[in-house]
Amino acid sequence: MPAVSFQNVSKTYRSARGELQALKGVSFDIESGEFFGLLGPNGAGKTTLISILAGLAQATGGRVLVHGHDVQTDYAAARRALGVVPQELVFDPFFNVREALRFQSGYFGLRHNDAWIDELLAGLGLADKATANMRQLSGGMKRRVLVAQALVHKPPVIVLDEPTAGVDVELRQTLWQFISQLNKRQGCTVLLTTHYLEEAEALCGRIAMLKQGQVVALEKTSDLLSRASSNVLRFKTDQTLPADLAGQARITGRVVQLPAHNAHEVEQWLARAREAGVTAEDVEIRKADLEDVFIDVMEKASGTGVTP
Repeated sequence: MPAVSFQNVSKTYRSARGELQALKGVSFDIESGEFFGLLGPNGAGKTTLISILAGLAQATGGRVLVHGHDVQTDYAAARRALGVVPQELVFDPFFNVREALRFQSGYFGLRHNDAWIDELLAGLGLADKATANMRQLSGGMKRRVLVAQALVHKPPVIVLDEPTAGVDVELRQTLWQFISQLNKRQGCTVLLTTHYLEEAEALCGRIAMLKQGQVVALEKTSDLLSRASSNVLRFKTDQTLPADLAGQARITGRVVQLPAHNAHEVEQWLARAREAGVTAEDVEIRKADLEDVFIDVMEKASGTGVTP
């Protein structure tokens, strides 16, 4: 039995302006013990899908099951199996950290679980904040508490919706170390959405990509990477690239990156840059990563593939 099963899930929002179809027949399963990534650009439908999974929104069509429990008709059992870390920093300003975790435990009928709460506090770097009021915590510390609240009832399925957005490197490392231990040692299933694609590449064994409410890729991470362009040409420049070159490049500040399948294509790109009067510095060739694959999949889904 899959840990999570999305079965032909659709969602339509209706307003005075008309209809918006956020999800269009999304179907895939997440097996027990998987570390699964859900990727897509803003507006692709990721948060809508997670909201339906968590019971915060109702699908227009289809079903979602958590360990065989329908999230609508068997909500209580499905919700007990889920630990959801939302994007938004939502907290109760009247309690300290330990009190917040005890109250969260009570929602699931748990009492006298201070040993597990202590383990969560230690594992997430919150031990010295246990008696601090939630209002006194930084944004990063509040996000750690949200993770602890999601895990306080020991759910077999953990859902992380952009858990490291806007947080520091230390928190990211602490969080991934703790979640990876739960995944590997306790067999917890993890569903992750993130815009940090290096995280998804490092952590997720399988990935689904959404665009405009539809699944456009669903494969093992290793298979996705093997489909990518074998190499990427990367260089820095202070000059503006001509339009024809810029339209085929990924530009971040001074850094220019172009797909290159072989040495001939590398020379073609560099020759075109020289002809345009662009000086390339710190030239290097690297292997394609998940970000390259993601861009390629999104472009092909739009029918606008990039070619040199």
